[in-house]
Amino acid sequence: MKKRYLVFLLIALSCTSLFVGVTRISPLDLFRFDDHQTQIFWQSRVPRLISILIAGVTLSISGFIMQQLSRNKFVSPTTAGTMDSARFGILIALIVFTSASPFEKMIVAFVFSLVGTFLFMKILDRIKMKDPIFIPLVGLMFGNIISSITTFFAYKHDLIQNMSAWLQGDFSMITAGRYEMLYISIPLVMIAYIFADRFTIAGLGEDFAKNLGLNYKQAVNVGLIIVALSTTLVVLTVGLIPFLGLVVPNIVSLYRGDNLKNSLFDTALLGAVFILFCDILGRIIIFPYEIPIGLTVGVIGSGIFIYLLMRRRDYA
Repeated sequence: MKKRYLVFLLIALSCTSLFVGVTRISPLDLFRFDDHQTQIFWQSRVPRLISILIAGVTLSISGFIMQQLSRNKFVSPTTAGTMDSARFGILIALIVFTSASPFEKMIVAFVFSLVGTFLFMKILDRIKMKDPIFIPLVGLMFGNIISSITTFFAYKHDLIQNMSAWLQGDFSMITAGRYEMLYISIPLVMIAYIFADRFTIAGLGEDFAKNLGLNYKQAVNVGLIIVALSTTLVVLTVGLIPFLGLVVPNIVSLYRGDNLKNSLFDTALLGAVFILFCDILGRIIIFPYEIPIGLTVGVIGSGIFIYLLMRRRDYA
């Protein structure tokens, strides 16, 4: 977990990402692009790389914040129903506000995502059995209930194909003009850094945080708003990317501990490197075709998730 190794990997994978694709572009062509190559490079490859980096950083930090606030290493936007709630909000926006702009859809999806996340946290407070493995299973069941409701209404309004195609995690459709909403995540990451110490203290428990003079409710609310809005932006722009916000913070905390401020940069770096690796892998396995990022991250991330579950059980 040396920062210099992560930075080197990030630069190497970023350069590789720019030159992997159906249209052959090599580094030697940088100074002699024809019109077609120039358009592909600036309208597709560069926006794709930017969206990958922002999505990886955003989801990883959101997962770390959720794990701190819930005091459980297996909680993330994937296992807390946050992504499923955002997906439900997008469906409601498509049904009720048929001519809504992307920004208006974001507002509706954000509200549903925030409500779903708060509801999960309330369920968490009422659960008496605080087994680390039991909590994410409750979150997965909660998310599946919301997902089932979403699927029901999507079938009823003949939107199931639209939802399935649009919300499947995929960077292949990212072009200039279709990813700029992700830039809203950058100030959210800055706010997360400012509140990092408060999130760390809040993760010690409400009573302990209040004894230290922290406004516990404010810290939790700010954290959940950051998580809900960040997740909504990624789901709207890219689609569902499972397990990223779960496995990356766990790997970082193994080496860097649970102090969010000390681990924030490492979490952002590793999240960007992990999603870049998965994206490049999905683009070369069945070249010239492409495996969606939601599938590659889901397969690799779920494998790491199972390993973490077994590891926690073995050392409990």
